[in-house]
Amino acid sequence: MESRQWRAARYESSVRHRGDSTLSNEQYSHKPVLFEACIDGLNIKPSGRYLDGTFGRGGHSRGILEKLDQDGELWVVDRDPEALAVADALAAEDSRVKVCRGSFADLAEMIDLDQYGASFDGVLFDFGVSSPQLDDARRGFSFLRDGPLDMRMDPTSGISAAEWLNTAAPADIAAIFHRYGEERYTRRIVDAIIEQREEEPLETTKQLAKLVDLAVPKRSRQIGKHPATRVFQATRIFINDELGAIETMLPATLKLLVPQGRLVIISFHSLEDRIIKRFIRDQERGKQLPRDLPVMHKDTEGTLKALGKAIKGSAEDALENSRARSAVLRIAERTGI
Repeated sequence: MESRQWRAARYESSVRHRGDSTLSNEQYSHKPVLFEACIDGLNIKPSGRYLDGTFGRGGHSRGILEKLDQDGELWVVDRDPEALAVADALAAEDSRVKVCRGSFADLAEMIDLDQYGASFDGVLFDFGVSSPQLDDARRGFSFLRDGPLDMRMDPTSGISAAEWLNTAAPADIAAIFHRYGEERYTRRIVDAIIEQREEEPLETTKQLAKLVDLAVPKRSRQIGKHPATRVFQATRIFINDELGAIETMLPATLKLLVPQGRLVIISFHSLEDRIIKRFIRDQERGKQLPRDLPVMHKDTEGTLKALGKAIKGSAEDALENSRARSAVLRIAERTGI
């Protein structure tokens, strides 16, 4: 029988490679998941214009900059204040960098389509939560670190996870856990949350993780996976409207790409990948019209072409960064002349 301490240590190492929560931004400059495949997929032109829609701590951005000459441009997007501080510092050092402040869902508002539409040679997105966000207990993303139950990508807007869990109807909480976390023991977990908040409000990540730990039967647990994983994931996705942001972003991104421009996307959740896969497929098929209509083929041809099959992280990738275990990379190219 494994001890509670041994299980906790294994959970810590299995979720991802973590450092101390006080690590500086410089210490977070490790190579992102599927880094080489992303950079290769962008097919970078030295004097081209590229967009990193999820800057984070700039791992991908720095890789792109290494491929650009002095005439190239890199636009970066983020809504996390700490990520934006890193982006601003990079822009101060490198005049090729332009910082856009906000969610990638708002690309159409952040980037003047009249001026910059169809002018990007490549666009990259790396979805999910970043290592610095998970490592910082103050952000409330991790069940392994005790901190305020927040989970907002932008802590200055929207409601926190604690506010939602303490006020939402039980049926609404259950629906989110089931939809975004595919949690089997939703009813037991929600009952525990309601019982807890009737006594005192949920305020910390440790409180929520403990409730889930007690609610999930030990016999049904997956080895090496903390029982709170799905609940934290589902709550974060809901609080930040992550799937809605992707669905809004994809059509806007299409308008930014030049012909033969590349769209490169990494996702870490099956629901994310499903949206991306469906979008690329639909754009590749083009308009589906009755065969006997007198229209030219060029009027119905697709606007994207999938390049190869989805790329997944290898076992070797997972040893370096355990997020690679669930990573799925898809690459598509804008059609046209």
